[in-house]
Amino acid sequence: MPAAAAVADELEARLRPLSVAVAEAWWDASVDAGEETERRRVEAELARSALLADPDAFAAIEGALAERPAEPLLRRRLELLRDAFLPHQLPEELRRRVVELEASVDARFARHRGVVDGREVDDNEIRRLLRTSDDEAERRAAWEASKTVGAAVAEDVRELARLRNEGARRLGFRDYFALSLATSELDETRLFETLDELERVTAEPFARWKAALDERLAARFGVPAGELAPWHYEDAFFQEVPAAGGVELDHVFAGRDVPGLARETFSRLGLDTAPILARSDLYPRPGKSQHAFCIDVDREGDVRVLANVADDRYWMETMLHELGHGVFDLGIDPELPWLLRSTHLVTTEGIAILAGGLAGDAGWLERVAGVEGAEAGRLDGPLRRARAAELALFTRWVLVMTSFERGLYADPEADHDARWWELVERFQRVRPPAGRRAPDWAAKIHVAVAPVYYHTYLYGQLVAAQLRAALDRACGGLVDRAEAGAFLAERIFRPGQSVRWDRLLESATGAPLGAAAFARELAPLG
Repeated sequence: MPAAAAVADELEARLRPLSVAVAEAWWDASVDAGEETERRRVEAELARSALLADPDAFAAIEGALAERPAEPLLRRRLELLRDAFLPHQLPEELRRRVVELEASVDARFARHRGVVDGREVDDNEIRRLLRTSDDEAERRAAWEASKTVGAAVAEDVRELARLRNEGARRLGFRDYFALSLATSELDETRLFETLDELERVTAEPFARWKAALDERLAARFGVPAGELAPWHYEDAFFQEVPAAGGVELDHVFAGRDVPGLARETFSRLGLDTAPILARSDLYPRPGKSQHAFCIDVDREGDVRVLANVADDRYWMETMLHELGHGVFDLGIDPELPWLLRSTHLVTTEGIAILAGGLAGDAGWLERVAGVEGAEAGRLDGPLRRARAAELALFTRWVLVMTSFERGLYADPEADHDARWWELVERFQRVRPPAGRRAPDWAAKIHVAVAPVYYHTYLYGQLVAAQLRAALDRACGGLVDRAEAGAFLAERIFRPGQSVRWDRLLESATGAPLGAAAFARELAPLG
């Protein structure tokens, strides 16, 4: 066996059980956040980190790559190993501190509940109040309750930024932001060129839509449009389109089996989600993470979703989104080497966003959710406009997040409380509450435990738009079309990480990733 192949085989064999242990421990800590599950998560992550930090192993990877192996899958395995090992080439004490602090912050997010009118409320209740209440005091209390976790973790999140930067600089990178992009097959210059382009593309449509939304909200709450506050919107971060600016669909899902509708959606595409749902934890309870995610535990079929399902449009979209991740994981060629049986962040987010968008698709509402045909037809135009608004709004939100995180790692000591609201006002056109001084940025869990990630959602939107256009051309659409499921299964899922994400997308759609399809979907905003 060539030396390069032996390196890949040996390290894959050593990494595999450690990665499975981390996934299982992370799952346990998410479904039951307590000291014991947090301890087991830390132990599992440190065991994997110890291997990834092995300098001899890293030198062997670099040496194997220097041999320029001709076999494409071997080269690809070694490239992925290099990107996995590089960020961990750090002293044990530094790695331990980061792992322990991340686990501690994550556990506090899972356990935290805000307080409104003297009672504890979870995220679903906060979302309900912001969606339905006409009482401004109650709305403000709910919004402020959503931010209290930020004050509880902010100093530790700053410390994480310092520690991550220390590690990145030891490895020769400007900061952790630069390291994270460099080891995830993304180019920082190209990323910000793309963000600048999308800021220009969305600026005028978003401004017009937001002005119209504000007029409706001003009328509803009896305040001048210029005096609207963050709690007048329906989402605590204004990253989702409120009913006043889109199409209200919660009534469609009231009393419905949301996971069952999601399962039926994928079944009609020829994609089986029953094994995923059987292993999943779908409903809220105390001590459980209030967020949602999909996890591939072993790359051998143990794929699970954590959710906190309620019978509304938000959770319908979320279940479709997370199961989109899941069918991708299950669809990877099981004959590939274990290292290649995974997904790149950009492509898996693209598939999840493509699937989640069905909850606002008129064809899906009619054929899967059972909305009467004439009503679905009436909704088609408004839903397309709402979809365009979602793209514009979400783009502006990602501009906030990515710009904020770049600045956080550029200088963790800066006044990020003020800077956060400067970015929110600039990109989202939301005025900060008068005199507010609080670490509201730290209330976004991604800043703490999924750092330098949010840009992948926006790239995922570009991927989803490009795939949607390709499916329209090749299959006549996505909804209720087995041929569309087969297209995705063969061209996107099956190769896993055997091909770089950008080359995979170009091969599947016939064009490099670009903003053309995305821009066309913005057209209904005018």
